[in-house]
Amino acid sequence: MNRRERLMATLRGESVDRPAVCFYELNALDQGPADPDPFNVYNHPSWKPLLDLAREKTDRILMRPLSLADAPSDPFDGLTERETWEEGPHRFTRTRIRAGGRTLQKLTRRDRDIDTVWTLQPLVKELDDFRAWLELPLGPVGRSPDCTGVLAAEAALGDSGIVMIDTWDPLCAVAQLFEMGEFTVFALTENGLMHRALEKLAAWLLPRIEAVSEALPGRLWRIYGPEYASPPYLPPRLFEEYVVRYVRPMVEAVQRHGGYARIHSHGRLKDILDLIASTGCDGLDPIEPPPQGDVELAYVRHKHGRQMVLFGNLEIGDITNMPTAQFSGKVEQALREGTEGEGRGLVLMPSACPYGREVSELTLRNYELMVELAENF
Repeated sequence: MNRRERLMATLRGESVDRPAVCFYELNALDQGPADPDPFNVYNHPSWKPLLDLAREKTDRILMRPLSLADAPSDPFDGLTERETWEEGPHRFTRTRIRAGGRTLQKLTRRDRDIDTVWTLQPLVKELDDFRAWLELPLGPVGRSPDCTGVLAAEAALGDSGIVMIDTWDPLCAVAQLFEMGEFTVFALTENGLMHRALEKLAAWLLPRIEAVSEALPGRLWRIYGPEYASPPYLPPRLFEEYVVRYVRPMVEAVQRHGGYARIHSHGRLKDILDLIASTGCDGLDPIEPPPQGDVELAYVRHKHGRQMVLFGNLEIGDITNMPTAQFSGKVEQALREGTEGEGRGLVLMPSACPYGREVSELTLRNYELMVELAENF
């Protein structure tokens, strides 16, 4: 089988020649080693062997955003002002939204040698900020799906992989307005306001998913955000309220046009696994092993492997830090547990990817081992 055929057969629950192996975000198309931007970590020479490995050997899954040609991806884009500046090794971005008589401000920082963004100040800092945000008018939904990004990526991939359309859920958009501790208190105590916000965003987001799913049928989708309502942050009853109620229609919109919906949720799964399955989703990632998570892959496979393709369950910290002889046991366990008994399929995958400027020899060797063990399984 070629790599595209292997991934599509896995999604359909058909037999494959071996389990697929994917490096998550690392695909050697989205990373630009030739880009001289000092904030581009991938232009360090140590990345080249890993990106070459991803290009030549992995079952590549490229993420592309949910996109419409006649409407921006941010429902508040027309109300938002942004400024970006650099100070030494840092790049700051300030976002401002005027809401009633208030100016809501968010401040983020990106460091030159680390490929991540920290929120220094959240947009919403108190309950009155949130009430003002709730009154903001939403931008246009859009009626014309923009298929160019997905089709161009598929052409670039050829038979080496597939494209996955990526979208947040309403909970993700709400949770990211707050500092995490403030969000959990708010979500526990302001049930009515939470649902008002989630319903507002769902009414804007769902027609977009329906339109793009119809225009690009049969694709894999990733829905991220449910982890904000997972234990220990919130109890399972609120996962049902804040996630299942709003994500199930998203899943149905994808599946209505032959697509496959994958739920993304880090951390603990045991108490919410049945609720995740109740969305009707076709896949789950990254299924982190203990101690980062609280269930073994075999447990998830036994409980819901007939419904869901399992994407995981290798922890990025193990890839970057664990001696290769020891890491080999982790990979072998994941391959064994993810394929034993009846089930839809496994894509061997890490929980994230390295985000530092340099890739160590140990990290590279552990990625190589993932490919070797999957190919020989």
